[in-house]
Amino acid sequence: MKIPAPIVAELEKKQYFLHGHSAVQICGWNKKVLQGKSPCYKQVFYGIHTHRCMEFSPAAIWCSNRCVYCWRPIELMGPGEFKQGEAELPEKLVPGLIEERRKLLSGFGGRTGVNLKLWRESMIPDHFAISLSGEPTVYPLMPELIRYLRDVQRARSIFLVTNGTYPEAIARLVSEKALPHQLYISLVAATEPLYKKIVRPRQRDAWERFNRSAGMLRYAGTRSVVRLTVIKGMNDSALSDFGSFIEKTGADFVEVKAYMYLGYSRDRLKIENMPLHADIVAFSEKLNELLPSYEYLDEHKPSRIVLLRNKKTKKERFIPT
Repeated sequence: MKIPAPIVAELEKKQYFLHGHSAVQICGWNKKVLQGKSPCYKQVFYGIHTHRCMEFSPAAIWCSNRCVYCWRPIELMGPGEFKQGEAELPEKLVPGLIEERRKLLSGFGGRTGVNLKLWRESMIPDHFAISLSGEPTVYPLMPELIRYLRDVQRARSIFLVTNGTYPEAIARLVSEKALPHQLYISLVAATEPLYKKIVRPRQRDAWERFNRSAGMLRYAGTRSVVRLTVIKGMNDSALSDFGSFIEKTGADFVEVKAYMYLGYSRDRLKIENMPLHADIVAFSEKLNELLPSYEYLDEHKPSRIVLLRNKKTKKERFIPT
């Protein structure tokens, strides 16, 4: 599958580097940490290496949802699924994206204030965040991709973020022993009416699919995270619903984060919909009161995000070295 040329041009303006149906991008935290500034929340919360993080998507413009808060270009995305034989193999996809990432990083070596040791290390990623754009589990070779990252690229950590609308993809990861180190489910609504309003799913049975995926977190056999995005004036009053939903998942961690008024989302929402960090802290404290199994663990003010941990989890907070 190929991305149409007009969409390629638009994505490249946003500093995506594309390889076939996949995309990679250098995030702001990559750039900051190379220049001696603070790392991203994933390093603070879990110990990943910000400078060696490769955020990418194997399905750059394919998504089953049209979320109102998404800063990605959902207006350019299609709902389509990959047909037999159209998916690029991981052994071609990953090296191609790593090379594109190196191109994005190459200019930093000559910049004043850049830590050259970190810059050299950054050329070889050891953390792979499968998210970025689109719904990654649309890619039909996800088990093969994760095994390739784990066994060939020797990934220290792999995080997979999914909207949960392909529970069969998660089931395959479990059955084929190809789970990421950390599996995320994105949560913005815990009732069907609010889900349809915010997520705007393309699939008729998306709510049922989402719930099936969320129900797998407890038994998946890997570190699990519910990532709850708070949109002021839309879902910030649904505390009790969120509390009940999260308790049922049994997720190891909960990330409560603010909707950020960025990118294409500015065409759909207003800046007033973006919570302050103080709002996120207050929301998280109230939510935690409804979650007897969880404890307030940490926060990252620059990212407007709070971390809760399941008190029953046996998973360590930090990724082993």
